[in-house]
Amino acid sequence: MKLHCLEIVTSDVDAACRAYAASLDLEFGPPDPLLGNARTGTLPDGGRVGVRAALSDMETPVVRPYWLVDDIERALAKAVAEGGEVAHPPLEIPGRGTFAIYILGGVHNGLWAL
Repeated sequence: MKLHCLEIVTSDVDAACRAYAASLDLEFGPPDPLLGNARTGTLPDGGRVGVRAALSDMETPVVRPYWLVDDIERALAKAVAEGGEVAHPPLEIPGRGTFAIYILGGVHNGLWAL
């Protein structure tokens, strides 16, 4: 199992990026419109950290891991069978792969298929 991306939704994107850059020696790029204007940094193993602001007034700060899977529909179905609730169905981002989000026990989890 590989962590593909760690998404951080925060009220202060610049401060979070500065802190992660300083403590983890990450370099963050400019906002990426395909990723909700997240600023992303690449980890040594190729995984990514994305930091963005809330996309709506209803979205609250969260840290959400996205696990790399081969079959996103199958993985999401298994998570739902174990009690997960789909928060976002699978959605393809052109050139980036497909993601889905589920919530289980109050914890947000993401799945990503390339």
